[in-house]
Amino acid sequence: MVITGLGVVSPIGIGWQKFFDNLIAGKSGIGRITHFDPSAYSCQIAGQVPDFDPGQFMDRKEARKLVRFIQFAIAAAKLAVADAKLEITESNANEVGVLIGSGIGGIGFLEEQAWILKEKGPDRLSPFTVPYMICNMAAGMVSIQLGAKGPNSCVVTACATGTHSIGDAFKIVQRGDAKVMLAGGTEASITPLGIGSFCAARALSTGFNDNPEKASRPFDARRDGFVMGEGAGVVVLEDLESAQARGAQIYAELVGYGMSGDAYHITAPAPGGEGAVRAMRAALKDAKLNPEDIDYINAHGTSTDLNDKFETMAVKTAFGEHARKMAISSNKSMVGHLLGAAGAVEFVATTLSVKNDQVPPTINYEVSDPECDLDYVPNQARKISVRAAISNSFGFGGHNAVLAVKKFL
Repeated sequence: MVITGLGVVSPIGIGWQKFFDNLIAGKSGIGRITHFDPSAYSCQIAGQVPDFDPGQFMDRKEARKLVRFIQFAIAAAKLAVADAKLEITESNANEVGVLIGSGIGGIGFLEEQAWILKEKGPDRLSPFTVPYMICNMAAGMVSIQLGAKGPNSCVVTACATGTHSIGDAFKIVQRGDAKVMLAGGTEASITPLGIGSFCAARALSTGFNDNPEKASRPFDARRDGFVMGEGAGVVVLEDLESAQARGAQIYAELVGYGMSGDAYHITAPAPGGEGAVRAMRAALKDAKLNPEDIDYINAHGTSTDLNDKFETMAVKTAFGEHARKMAISSNKSMVGHLLGAAGAVEFVATTLSVKNDQVPPTINYEVSDPECDLDYVPNQARKISVRAAISNSFGFGGHNAVLAVKKFL
């Protein structure tokens, strides 16, 4: 299975080139929230997508009708298809599928409609309340926009959504149900309810409102919670025969997918990252790779106390002595946590690291934590040989998903 197209909408760039350039440069996309007045919230910062114009990717009149998480998905999908130079026509439409998930979906639209219901009554609700609220509409609208008539589905597994989406799409192509899949995740949850809910759960960083760029600090001893982000990532997955037949560029091979369930707690990871260990081992087994074959891990790395500690423990258990020989970094230090889109955007970065032998840093790593004692590529990008890499995602509910990517030779 090969990766032939990449599309990104992120707080540090739209399009994979700008996104990856800024990752390598260690540029932060975290700032004070401007989507609404955050003054009353304990966390007042997030990774917002700046200057996003949906009219660049679809008819402006239609764009105005769509909610932000759907707009992001369409933009990322069209960027990925253009990057892959993939033409979807009547002759191949049935062989091109879409699997794009979202952790939360149209939460902003739901908030607006709930206010209308309370203040003006049920007769004033929008007829689009349900379509624009449900997570699967991103995949549905991408299919409609692009004319892709193959398998169409949606994954909702919290912070593991994007990774599960790509992994499930990988298996769809692998078993021959499609030749091409557009896969990824999208999220736009920087809203009063979205931020307020995570504040209530005491999950967000609150100690850096006056210094937003320093707030997301995975594996650092001063980490105090994650920072919300928004955006979308979509990749074009294609069977090798199809890609070669049309002379497509190939970024890398997707070779393994592993997943597991913690069966432990609704928000906290299993002690020692036990579920994450099983997911990483499953991905390696599926890829027919040994631990020593992996040069880089794109970590889930949320900047929360338990995740970073248990992910470190899980890597040590899954990789043994080799854990100390790998580079490990977290893109969330720069873009924040994109929830359902996180794994997809991070998979794009992982693919580019394998392609370019270049690993982004973990910025804001300043004070070492004795319980997080691996090589997190602190503050400066690194040129290394990346033969193969894995990308980790772990979600509320105990959902664990891991993808393995190998250099295409």
